[in-house]
Amino acid sequence: MKINARITFKYKTSDNAKTAFKSLKPDNIGFIDSYKDNNCFICNLNGDSVGTVLATADDLLFCEMMVERITEFVEEQFEN
Repeated sequence: MKINARITFKYKTSDNAKTAFKSLKPDNIGFIDSYKDNNCFICNLNGDSVGTVLATADDLLFCEMMVERITEFVEEQFEN
């Protein structure tokens, strides 16, 4: 059975979406089909089982959270 899922991350700016896309691209190659569309970073996940897709989604969400936190930290540093 083939399982497909799409996760869309929406950002304040197109630049933030671009940062997330470029930051996660090396980890996604071969596992996730991803692209940037305006201020969104979109990921299409495919797998042979629900467990595989869930594990991939969990890893993706964790990595994206790290990118988001680092981006926020860097933006705060330049504001001060």
